[in-house]
Amino acid sequence: MTSYDELIYLYNSLELKQKGLSLRAFEYAFKGYRRLRQRKIIDEQAYLAICDFSQSSANRRMYVVDMVNCRTVVNTFVAHGRNSGGEYARRFSNRPKSLQSSLGFYVTKGTYYGEHGLSLKMAGLEKGFNDKAMRRRIVVHGANYIGEEWLQNGKAMGRSYGCPAVPKEESEQIINMIKNGSCIFIYHPSRSYLRGSKILND
Repeated sequence: MTSYDELIYLYNSLELKQKGLSLRAFEYAFKGYRRLRQRKIIDEQAYLAICDFSQSSANRRMYVVDMVNCRTVVNTFVAHGRNSGGEYARRFSNRPKSLQSSLGFYVTKGTYYGEHGLSLKMAGLEKGFNDKAMRRRIVVHGANYIGEEWLQNGKAMGRSYGCPAVPKEESEQIINMIKNGSCIFIYHPSRSYLRGSKILND
């Protein structure tokens, strides 16, 4: 089986099209995930978490994939930074205090309890795009301003200070699942990122 055949097999088996993730987004995520595993930057048993910021924030645009057992284990909402845009994220930054999301690949680290409860540290792996994530305190955390109830009440999803915040009621499950060595990919079809990412282009 060629790498492209493997990609298509995974994409179809995980039913990602039905869940709203484009083949293009998954192709980039899979390519980076494989390279990071080959370089032993992420664990062999690592999950792949994809935040597709090309989609509306009203969509379930976070996908946590068990790559070992070929299963999509989580498909939920995720917030982008408040200065990245409204319903759609359009601007991205690696700059401290920008309140914008940062694109690219991350490796998850340890957890801690902070103002949002259980939170997950994540280290950006791409210089110029997300390598200041730890300094900016970009983490996965739970939030009450995003989730199904906001859609039911006709409200716009809330936004974060740059963190990929997830619904509060799901946060502990997600954090404990992907902590310590899994891969997070924050995607948007930004030309500057897709052309400049060394993980995708080296």
